[in-house]
Amino acid sequence: MTTYIVLFRGINVGGNKKVKMETLRNVFVEAGFEGVQTYVQSGNVVLRSNKTARQIAEKISGIFSETFGFESRVSIRAIDEWNCMIAKNPYPQAEENPKSLHAVILDDDPTDTALDNFASKASETESFTLRNRVLYLYTPDGFGTSKLALALDKALKVPLTARNWRTVLALQELAAAI
Repeated sequence: MTTYIVLFRGINVGGNKKVKMETLRNVFVEAGFEGVQTYVQSGNVVLRSNKTARQIAEKISGIFSETFGFESRVSIRAIDEWNCMIAKNPYPQAEENPKSLHAVILDDDPTDTALDNFASKASETESFTLRNRVLYLYTPDGFGTSKLALALDKALKVPLTARNWRTVLALQELAAAI
């Protein structure tokens, strides 16, 4: 069995698209996934399965929309990919302030033109590095006020979801425990 990190986009944000994590866990257990755990209320799930990430995504997408009455795009990474993402962190200085670093999980590679457009929006203190469909976004002055963070969807034009480094590390720890 492989351990996977499952990330939903845009649930429980601003009181919209509400999803109870207890319900989400129960539905996944009923669907045959093992070791199902959730972390905070923003759509972070750890589970074990002998299915591929693509098979899990297909199954989860149907179950999710049936249960909650709306769709949420899902990104899935095997634990080996997740651990590699952490090991390749190009901003070790962010470990002192883990909210200053976000792992933006990309479902596709952005074009060079999209990356150039994205880079043009950076303030003097912000930076990013793209590795293996992960955009490491370093915003030492805050993610909420970052022009790069605001430009993620429009500039990159690929399906994505972001998690702060604290959440990234917590999901790694949770995955190691199941």
